[in-house]
Amino acid sequence: MTQILIVDDERNIRQGLQVMIEREFPAYYTCIHARHGQEALEQIMNTDIDIVITDIRMPIMDGVQFLEQLRGLKTLTVQPYVIVLSGYDDFEYAKAAIRYQVSEYLLKPIRREDLFDALRRLDEELQKRDLISHSLAEVEQYRLQKDQEQLQNLLYADSLDLTVLSEQLDFLELPEHYAICVFQYKNKEGILIDRQELTVLIKRLCASLAVQYTAQLYDKEDRLVWIIPATELYHLEQLAEIAAQREVEGLLIGISEQGNLFQSIPEHYQEACQALHYGFLHPGIHLIHYRVVEQTYTTWSIPEEEIRLLGNTLGSDRDPEIEQRLYEIFRIHELIYLPIAYIEQVARCINEQVLDEIFRHYGEASVEVLRLYRRVGNLNHYRYFQDYFRDLENVLICLDDYIRQLRLIHTEPQHLKEAVQFIHAHYDRPLNMAIVSNHVSLNYSYFSEAFKSYTGESFVIYLKKVRIAKAKLLLTESSGRLTEISQQVGFESSRHFSKVFRELEGITPQEYRSKMNVRSLI
Repeated sequence: MTQILIVDDERNIRQGLQVMIEREFPAYYTCIHARHGQEALEQIMNTDIDIVITDIRMPIMDGVQFLEQLRGLKTLTVQPYVIVLSGYDDFEYAKAAIRYQVSEYLLKPIRREDLFDALRRLDEELQKRDLISHSLAEVEQYRLQKDQEQLQNLLYADSLDLTVLSEQLDFLELPEHYAICVFQYKNKEGILIDRQELTVLIKRLCASLAVQYTAQLYDKEDRLVWIIPATELYHLEQLAEIAAQREVEGLLIGISEQGNLFQSIPEHYQEACQALHYGFLHPGIHLIHYRVVEQTYTTWSIPEEEIRLLGNTLGSDRDPEIEQRLYEIFRIHELIYLPIAYIEQVARCINEQVLDEIFRHYGEASVEVLRLYRRVGNLNHYRYFQDYFRDLENVLICLDDYIRQLRLIHTEPQHLKEAVQFIHAHYDRPLNMAIVSNHVSLNYSYFSEAFKSYTGESFVIYLKKVRIAKAKLLLTESSGRLTEISQQVGFESSRHFSKVFRELEGITPQEYRSKMNVRSLI
C-alpha cells in the first residue's frame, strides 16, 4: 500500500484528512501522523513514505524548515512527493515550496476535489517511478551478471581471449600487486556447499575484519574467488585463524603468487586452485599458499609392483602386512612433499587393479563393505586424505577376511552340505538365508557367495525349486486343496505359491495336477 505522512500540529485536521482520503480511496493508502517537522523527519527516516502532506505553520519545526532538511537527507534512496497545505496565500511560501521541489501547493480550507486530484496525479507519478526503478534494477542486475560472466571467463581465458577481455573489463582496476584467492567448503561427505552458503560463511568470518578486494566472483565449480591487493593478504591469515578458533572444519583458502599483469590472472587463478587442492593433505590447515605446492616433488612414479603385491596379500590373514604396504605405497613418511596427482593416480590404480578385480572375482561382500568400496572409489568423497586412507584400510582388511572365509568354505564344503540338508529337512518352515547361515555358523555374506558357488543357484532360487519339487509330488499323489499344499511346502499364501509355481514350471499348479491326472488314466 502507498504510505502517506500527514504533518500538522492540529489533531482534528490530521484525522479529518485521513478520513477524507480513506473514504475516497478505501484500502489504498496507509496514513501516518506527525505533529511537526521534527517528528515528520523521524518518521521518514524510520519508515518508507511515498507522499507527505504537510502544513506550513507549525511549532518546533515549521514546514519550510522541514522541507529544507528533508531535501538534504542523504540517507534516502528516493525522496517522497510533497503536498503543501497553507492557510496563507503568501507568495514567499509559494517560492519556498517551489525551491524545495514541492509537487502540489493547496490552500486551506482544503477542497476535497483538489486534494483527490493531487493524490491521483501523484499516484501516476509513483507508478511511473516504480516502473523506471524496476527497469533500472533489471538493467543493473543484467550488467552485474554480464560483469560476473566476463570475470569468470577471465579465469579460463587464453592469450587471444585476454585481449578482448581487457577491453570489456575496463571497470576492473587492478592494484599494483595482487593475488588470487579461491575459497571452498566441503561438508563431512566431501560435498561442496553452494555459492550462497559459502558467501554467507565467509561474510560472517570476516565480520571483524576490514578486508578489501578488487573483485569478487565465482568460478565454474561455484567456488568463491577474490582478486585482492597484495597488501590485504595479512587479513586472510587472520581469517584462517578465526576459522581455526571457531573450528570451521572443511574451509580451505588457496592463495596464488603475487602478480601485477592483467594477462597473468588465469595463471595465478590456476596457482590458487592447485594450492586449494593441496589442502587435501593438511587437515586443520585453512590457508595454503602456492609456494608450498612448488616445494613438492616434480618427478615420481607409480609403485605398480607394490600395488600388485597388495592385491596378492588379500585373503592371507596378514593384516599388519596390508597396513605396511599401504603406508609404503602412499609414501606416508613424505606425504607433505607429494603432489596431489601422485595420490590421485595411486588411488585410481588401487581401485582398478585391486578392489575392482576382487569384486569381479569373488562377488559382492557385505552391504557395509560395498558402501565403503563405492566411497573410496572417488577422492572427492572426502575432505582430507586421512579420512580416505582410513576407509581404504578398513575396506582392504574386510576384504582380506572375506576372501579368507570364502577360500575356507571352498576347501572344506562340509558347512554347505549341512546347509543343503537343513533346507531339504525344513523347507516347510519359514526359511531365509540368515536362518540357514546362522545354523551352519557362517557369515551371511560369505554364505551367500559360497552357497551359489556350491549349488549353482542363489539361495532364494534353490529354496523355491526345493519347495516346488515337493509341491509337485503332493499335487500328483494327494487330492489336497491348493491352499493346504502351499502351506505344506512353506508358502505363506496360495497366491504366492501359484506365482512361483508358474514362474518355474510355466503352468499353474491346477494345470499341472490336471495334466498328471490325465497321464495316470492313459
